[in-house]
Amino acid sequence: MTAVVPTSAIKLIATDLDGTLLRPDKTISPRTVDAIGRAHAAGIQVVVATGRYPTSLPILLAPTGIDYAVASNGAIGLRLSTGEILFEDLMPPQTAAEIVGFLSTTFPEARFEVVREHGTVHVVEPGYFDLVTDYEHAHFPLNYLRRSRAEVIAEPLLKMAVRHPWVSEETMLEALLTSGLTGFHACTSGAPFLEIEGPGVTKASGVAQLCEHLGLLPENVMAVGDAGNDIEMLAWAGIGVAMANAVPAALEAADHTTATNDQDGVAHLIERLLAA
Repeated sequence: MTAVVPTSAIKLIATDLDGTLLRPDKTISPRTVDAIGRAHAAGIQVVVATGRYPTSLPILLAPTGIDYAVASNGAIGLRLSTGEILFEDLMPPQTAAEIVGFLSTTFPEARFEVVREHGTVHVVEPGYFDLVTDYEHAHFPLNYLRRSRAEVIAEPLLKMAVRHPWVSEETMLEALLTSGLTGFHACTSGAPFLEIEGPGVTKASGVAQLCEHLGLLPENVMAVGDAGNDIEMLAWAGIGVAMANAVPAALEAADHTTATNDQDGVAHLIERLLAA
């Protein structure tokens, strides 16, 4: 738990998307849009910190006025209005090869995707595309480049995703974290795949880099999230807030809780902050 921080110190709210800002149908409620607008008017910057790729953000966030995003679990920061890349932390091919070698030996049916070119190019090996669900195809349409496994891991990458037909992402995560390999950060987000970024890359590291760009300190940040990939951010921020629908580890890392994502939890949080 972090030390007590007065709400008057908060100048930035970093919010997760899925399970947090977004309702279960992947929309943002009018109440939440209004609350974000009021926060901006009060001089509090609302930004996104998400595991999503940059390509899925601008249209989704357009109604909110949110201009800054930390994407791919902290691996990249950008300004949506200009397309400016503020920072980017990549994983080298050698590390990717070690991870793929271990996981493919331990879980032979595992299939791999990597993201390059600031999150705009998605390269998958044979069999990966078949594991992407119909829901994902409908709600997160991506253009996949199908290449051999060797080609998939041949260049520096922003993020790696690992899927398996029946082994859970939590099982793969536990195996990878106890493998003895280093040089990466792995997590789960509630999505049906394991997510892996470069060493030390988390939403906390990404929001910290964004704050440096904006001239803010950790005590100026309120962070809100619900999943395993939010834990470091919730613990790092001056005030960490978990959704009522959060996983136990996120609840443990947070200082406070708010309502669920289908009960406008982020709007509740902003309204309380503005009323303080």
